Order: sequence, then structure tokens, then C-alpha cells
Amino acid sequence: MSQEALFVFALIGVAGVLMASNRVRFDIVSLLVVLTLMLSGILTIEESIAGFGSPVVALVAGLLVIGEMLSRTGVARVVGDWVLKHGQQSETRLLALIMAGAALLGSVMSSTVVVALFIPVVLRIASETKLNASRMLIPLSYAALISGMLTLIATTPNIVVNEELKKAGFTGFGFFSFSPLGFAVLAVAIAYILLVGRRLLGNKEAKPAERKLDRSQEELWREYSPGSVYQKLRVDAGTKYAGMSIAETQLETNYHVRIVGVLRRHRQGKKHIVSPAPSLELTPGTTMLVLGKREAIERLVSEQSLRPIATEKSDRQRWLWDISGAAILIHPESQLLGKSIKEAEFRSNYGVHVLGLRRNFKPVDDFSDVSLHTADSLFVVGSWARIQQLSQKSYDFVLTEFPSEHSDVVPSYRKLRVALLILATMVFLTMFNIVPLVVAVLMAALAGIFTRCLSMEDAYRSIHLSSLVLIAGMLPLAEALKKTGGTELIADALMNASAGAGPYMLLSLIFFLTASIGLVLSNTAAAVLVSPIAIYAALAMGVSPYPMAVTVVIAASSAFSTPVATPVVTLVVEPGRYRFIDFVKTGVPLLVLTYLTTLLIAPLLFPF
Repeated sequence: MSQEALFVFALIGVAGVLMASNRVRFDIVSLLVVLTLMLSGILTIEESIAGFGSPVVALVAGLLVIGEMLSRTGVARVVGDWVLKHGQQSETRLLALIMAGAALLGSVMSSTVVVALFIPVVLRIASETKLNASRMLIPLSYAALISGMLTLIATTPNIVVNEELKKAGFTGFGFFSFSPLGFAVLAVAIAYILLVGRRLLGNKEAKPAERKLDRSQEELWREYSPGSVYQKLRVDAGTKYAGMSIAETQLETNYHVRIVGVLRRHRQGKKHIVSPAPSLELTPGTTMLVLGKREAIERLVSEQSLRPIATEKSDRQRWLWDISGAAILIHPESQLLGKSIKEAEFRSNYGVHVLGLRRNFKPVDDFSDVSLHTADSLFVVGSWARIQQLSQKSYDFVLTEFPSEHSDVVPSYRKLRVALLILATMVFLTMFNIVPLVVAVLMAALAGIFTRCLSMEDAYRSIHLSSLVLIAGMLPLAEALKKTGGTELIADALMNASAGAGPYMLLSLIFFLTASIGLVLSNTAAAVLVSPIAIYAALAMGVSPYPMAVTVVIAASSAFSTPVATPVVTLVVEPGRYRFIDFVKTGVPLLVLTYLTTLLIAPLLFPF
């Protein structure tokens, strides 16, 4: 083994440790890999950054825009309503429909987005049917993972493997080439969950404390911030605060309270200002809605010249018409990870107040300076419009619960049929090879913008740059392995291990190699590294590369066993109240069943 090959293997190991630690962002690790390959001389500068010009990156960006189009036009909500309507209080029927619906949606849009959109749907279904949500959320995440096995565009690893086949001189996969195998895995997964899996995830009936999802804003707030109250305070003429801005009063800083609303009286009537800016002037007669701990409010009232105002029922309802609340999760790929609430400037950037933070199901006191972690749950309040905008930032937040006062709105629901027509046209163009896949995807993304299914700004927001950087930075690793002889070394080792046992043993080794790397690195990185090895090993053995390539596709979407391997699974941990062991005991058997299904069907679909 050459020193260059040893260096590349060491680099892969270091990247794997950094990613598995969850202390360094995946995109940062990816950029470090690119820089290391440049400085070491393993690859030239042009070879190191070639991934940023890869068709894979353009394809993924276009697919993210298409996923956002389907989200904004209400496709997921329609599917969720249909599932609830036809589930008819039966857990068996609901589980089958949830898994089938999530898998079908995920076959044409990001599986992470599908899970983010479906979590509130599943929680609503659990609330209305009195069933245990924890028995439905892991199956939801597994179905979203399996969606990557259904179509060519369902997930990035599929596109990576397809491009690797083309680079090796073979015809790429068709849009539905491996769909029969994917649907077989989905059928096996649904059967497994219905017969065995759901019994590993708690009782059928939800505990009384878990049943109620349709909670009021106050109930939600006090769950996240126990002991908190709200009080109306009036700024009378002649007081020292009259004419000062909210920031100048320093009330929020000195008393650790939040001024979430301001009421001003005009000749035309009353005007409620939700989440007022720190620069807002407190004119004489202004009424503030102040939230905070009871002792802080009492101290504020006793020490300052602000007059408490009683809150009447009708006035409270009027505030609720203007002020919304929501429980949100921090997305595993959020740009806010590692930042505190203050550093993120929530009020300035998002127009909402953070009133509470829960970590590991427990409220965190004095959370303003606490760094945010993956799956932290926040309770935020702001205007209905601001909360609605927050729900669209699906790569930063996942909204898990709205208060009972909330009325959900789909921004572009009138364009639902247009979006479906665009999607169908893209599939048609790809199926019959009328245009290349990348052209069809970019045409569909632009069509969504031209028909106003989403704006250009929405499209740009949907393109999560960290995902693109991860892909572009990992692609040169495969080239480095090939250039240094690492690909041949691993392929030879696989062939020696399967010597005398034939292609079935090679297929098995490729499956578990891909699945294992996917648990440490991302599934995209696993596909990048293993697909050229699988193709080379197949050719060296004298068999078709297609069954080995499709095995990489299936194994890359089989990260069932841990909650940290992929955001698709990580997202359900907090709302489902899961432990690590829940994923191990439920996911390992499903991984084995997926392997057996692949071993049986892949050679039938793609003969050796």
C-alpha cells in the first residue's frame, strides 16, 4: 500500500470521527477534506474543487427547489388530511397510510423536508385518535428513508451512484429502474412495523399527559417556562418612560421579562403591535403586554411607575387574534447550532420572542445565553404572519405544535394542481429520456417560479448551501481513492473475502460496507466512497456492475439503527420522546430485513 493511499484512508477516518462526534459541522469537515487534498498534493487544485462543478450539485439544488414548491403548495398537508380521513381511528391503517404517504412524497422531494412536514400531521393524528405518537414517528422516519429507494431523484446518493455508472462507461439508471426493489423494501418495512416494530415502541394508548395536543397558548408557554405569568402595564403621561424607546427603558434587561405586545389608542381605534422592535417609542397611554416569571413581574410593578391593568376575557381574546405561539425544534442542519438566543438575534431576525427552551424534555432556566443544540425545543411567540414565515424555514426549524388558537394557512395552496402538473411533466421528460435528468429538474424548478408556486427568494432559501458543500467536498475523496490505488485495494479485499462464494457474497459485503460508512459519515459520503469500489469489484469479478450499484443505493438509505446518522431520523427524537435504544432495537431487525430483500430481488431485477 502506497503512502498516498494510507494518507487518504487516514483522512477518511479523521473525517468520520469528526462527523460522528457532532462537534464539527459536516460542511466544515467537507471543506477541510478539500483543503487537505490540495495541500497534500494528492489532488491538484482543479481536481480538489471539481465537485463544486459536478452535475450532482446542480441536480440537488434543483430538487430542493422542487421540494419547496411542493411544500408551499400544500401537497404534504393534502396527504396528511387524506391519511387522517381514511385512517378511521385504526392504528394499523394509520401506520400503513403514514408510511406509504411519506415514502411516496419522499420519492419526489427531500425526505428531510417530508419528515419536517409530517411531524405536525402525525402529532395531530395522534391527538385526534388518542393513539400514542411514539408508535408512529419512528415508522414515519423509516418510511422517509426508504423513499430514497423508490426513484432516481429521491435522494442524493442515487444521483451519485448514477453519475459513477456513467463515468465508468455504462448507461445510468432510469427514473424507476430500481423502484420494484424499493417498493419491496417498503412493503417489508410496513409489514415488520405492523407485526413487530410498533410493539417495541410503547403502548398503543397515549398516556393522559401525552394525548392532548390541542393545547392553548398559555398551556404551551407554561410547559416551557413554569412559573411565568403575563401582565398588562400602562405608561401614563408624566412617567419617566413616556417618550422613551423599549431599549432605552432597559426593562427587559433589568427584570428578565419580555414585552411581546404594545397597544396604542388612536382616534380610529386600537392598534396592537406584536413583537415590537426595541426602537419602538412608548408614547403616553401606551399599554404593554409583559411576560416573565411571577416574581420578576411583581418586582417590576413595585419598583417602577407603571400602572397594572386588569386583563378582561374579551381583551385577552383580542390579543390572541394578533399574537401566535408555536413549539419549534432546532433542525440538525440549522445555521443556529452553537449560537445562543441572543447571538441569533431572534427578535430582530425572525420577529418573534423566545419564551422558553426545553432540552431532553426539561425546561432550561436562563436560556438566553445557552448555545442551541440539535433537537432543542423552543416556544416562540409573534404575529401569525411571522410564525407562518418561521414554519417555512424548514432547514432551520421544525414546527411541532401550534396552540389551539392557531389556524394553519398554506401560502400557495391555489397552485397545488400547477405544482403537480410540473412534477408530472418532469417525471415524463426523465422517464422517456427526452431531456437529461439535470435539464428536466432545472426546467421544473424554473417552472415553479414562473407559475408563482414560489418566489425566487423562496427558491434561494430552499437551497441549503451546507448540503451542497458537503456533497461537493466529498466527491473528490472518491477521485483521491482512485488516484492513489485505494479503490483497487478495497475492491481486492472485498473480492478476497468473497473468494469462492460468488457475487452474492460480494453483494452482501458491499451492502454492509455502505450501511456501516453511512452510520459514521453521511449517506452521501458512503455512496461517494463505495460506488466506484462496487463497480470496480464487479468488473474485476466479471459480473454486471448494476446489482452492486443498486445495492449501494439501497444500503445508503438504510440508516435505521441510530438517531444520529441522518437528519431524517434525528428530527423525530424530541417529539417522539425516544431513547437511543429505541432505534437500535427497532432499526437493526429492519436493516437485516432490507439486506435480505436486496439479496433476493436485486439479482432478479439486475442479473449478474
